[in-house]
Amino acid sequence: MLEKIKAFLFKNTSTKQTVAKNTFWLTVSNFGGRIIKAVIVIYAARVLGTAGWGVASYALTLSGFLTIFIDPGINSILMREASYGDETKRVTYFSTTLFIKILLLFVCALVVIFVAPFFSLLPGAVVLLPLTALIIIFDGTREFLSSFIRSMEKMEWEAVIFVSENIAIVAFGIFLMVRSPVPYSFLLAYVLGAAASVFIAVYYLRSYLKKVFSFFSLKLIKPIFVTAWPFAISGALGLFFTSTDVLIISWLRSASDVGIYSAATRIVQTLYLIPGIIQYATLPLFARLAKKDDPKFRVALEQTLSMVFFASIPLSIGGIILGTPLMGLVFGSAYLPGGLSFEILMATLLFDFAASIVINALFAYDHQKSLIISSILGAAVNVGLDLLLIPIYGIAGSAVSTLFAQAVNNGYLWYAMKKINNFSVVSHLKKIIVAGAVMAVVTALLALLGVNVIVNIILSGAAYLLVLRALREPLLIEVKRLLVPAHVSSGENV
Repeated sequence: MLEKIKAFLFKNTSTKQTVAKNTFWLTVSNFGGRIIKAVIVIYAARVLGTAGWGVASYALTLSGFLTIFIDPGINSILMREASYGDETKRVTYFSTTLFIKILLLFVCALVVIFVAPFFSLLPGAVVLLPLTALIIIFDGTREFLSSFIRSMEKMEWEAVIFVSENIAIVAFGIFLMVRSPVPYSFLLAYVLGAAASVFIAVYYLRSYLKKVFSFFSLKLIKPIFVTAWPFAISGALGLFFTSTDVLIISWLRSASDVGIYSAATRIVQTLYLIPGIIQYATLPLFARLAKKDDPKFRVALEQTLSMVFFASIPLSIGGIILGTPLMGLVFGSAYLPGGLSFEILMATLLFDFAASIVINALFAYDHQKSLIISSILGAAVNVGLDLLLIPIYGIAGSAVSTLFAQAVNNGYLWYAMKKINNFSVVSHLKKIIVAGAVMAVVTALLALLGVNVIVNIILSGAAYLLVLRALREPLLIEVKRLLVPAHVSSGENV
């Protein structure tokens, strides 16, 4: 049994086993790492207060907003191109994109240090900008190296890197904030943790890094940017769904509002990792099937979308009903005013989860230009509604604008993908919708009875799974087959 587990977790033996293995390690990496980091995030949010946490969140949001300048699709292109082809092609793409990435990191750091101070309106934010520049450098480098590791389908390496980073952030964060509970201490801990993760990634890829000068190709730079520019535009516009909300709130409202809204988005963005895990795990498979076997690609896409709705429907329902008590439980009573915003943002899971997979599919078919139109539509809706609703309704208005923008953006993505490969998912969701409706009734009744929110979540989740089991939902069987090593054979196909 031990040998079977080792083979399942550390070797690629079949398509399904590899996807399952990658999904497992990405889950460990993202959720394990985020759960660990949640310790310092919750501690910092409580110790710094809504205003102090708002300033720290603003600095982190700014670093996320500027990542478009250090990854205009470079990471995705590296992951796609290095996932198939011979070793020479893999190393050549790695070497060439690495030099591009280094240049972009340097330019972005200069922008943060010398330009960002003119746009930072929150008191106390300017002093954090040098640390923000370091976060961008270390996080950008780690994410780039992780993209190459994903192309090799060695997600177990990425798990070690990311979990180690978050352990370091927590350790440094507790040490520094006990001594000095200010936003600067929190940001410094983040810098030190991110730097530690880069050192580990460099160790794993040391054999490739020794070859970077030998395999650099000047001829590849133009094709890379030609392929990447749709990502640069769509990525810049797509950031309106995450970073711009916080930036606009910082211009129109107080630091406390920024802190409360950022706390709400922290939970939601952690849940956004679920489709991201599946997205990274299935991109190599989609890249191999696109344009070569459309029927098999359609089946893989439908199964993947069914899986994300399997997760997003109960999470959205539970979040909408239990949002306010969850905010109080996690961050404290000072953050209860963000309950309504959190409940609205939880509804975005229904759109965002599916969109992550559809974007993957469009990218596999080289239709990334479709992302530009969808991003323009979504960005226009998001910014327009932000400017209209935030002055009147505060952070709840920002959440509403995000929900509408996600619906418009992701609706177009769905339409574009169906034109390329006419997939269908609704017929696979009937039992999931019924189970979600039953769960909603259970959750609401337990809330009315005053049942503890954690107990409510456990009982509601159990009700959802029991209904699916009673209805004999095929996805439950599929999940079990993917996760149990003994059920995986080398001859299985998607």
